Amino acid sequence: MASLNVSLCFFFATCAICEVARRASKALFSAGTYASFVREAVGAAQLAACCLEMRVLVELGPWAGGFGPDLLLTLVFLLFLVHGVTFDGASANPTVALQEFLMVEASLPNTLLKLLAQVLGAQAACALTQCCWTWELSELHLLQSLMAVHCSSALRTSVLQGMLVEGTCTFFFHLSLLHLQHSLLVYRVPALALLVTVMAYTAGPYTSAFFNPALAASVTFHCTGNTLLEYAHVYCLGPVAGMVLAVLLHQGHLPRLFQRNLFYRQKSKYRTPRGKLSPGSVDTKSHKGE
Repeated sequence: MASLNVSLCFFFATCAICEVARRASKALFSAGTYASFVREAVGAAQLAACCLEMRVLVELGPWAGGFGPDLLLTLVFLLFLVHGVTFDGASANPTVALQEFLMVEASLPNTLLKLLAQVLGAQAACALTQCCWTWELSELHLLQSLMAVHCSSALRTSVLQGMLVEGTCTFFFHLSLLHLQHSLLVYRVPALALLVTVMAYTAGPYTSAFFNPALAASVTFHCTGNTLLEYAHVYCLGPVAGMVLAVLLHQGHLPRLFQRNLFYRQKSKYRTPRGKLSPGSVDTKSHKGE
């Protein structure tokens, strides 16, 4: 229980520090710089730090702390509720940034800046979290700091199946995101948090269910067990393919690349009224015939 309390304090401190950073950045930077870079970097750092700590609980908690899957899945759900409320519009996910680009909601420079911020934020969070583990505030942190040098791969299946799993998770995530994009925050955040929790339960044993290239790069790309190219196929190519399929299914086309709708027929804006002809028009036609 002491290890769980330390992890809960870590989650709370991470979210609190990132929230302070967001509020300070709003006052220091322009609105464009904050939205395109700072907000994404802070959001990615918050997501990556919590993910790394959550991975410690998932991998070491069941046998070192006696934590059951019900507790771990509840924590995942609560964490993504907090992320959804505190991110202030940041996606902290490269596939979401690419989706906005394909939907003509963001320019190319803006998208590239977001991708850079997400990668840098996730990598910084990884370094800071590993530094916190060296303080050995709990037994789990002590074990993790000893194992960090020889971390194991998060990919526990073949590369092809891993690509399919990550692509499928990303597909359902983006399809839900597109469907709920105009919904109220109070409905959208719990729905997405529940979806992430379900996918973490079903796909976690195979690929850890990242469906986020920046997050996967900071957590598992440096681990032994697979090559960098195999990691890129599973955690980059798979999610991007899933995102593109979700946009195609939702929109019927990729607005950035072409406008022709491949799946859905577009209804005409103007409708021709249908109905019986009036008696006056019938008489007029009969007189013309004569």
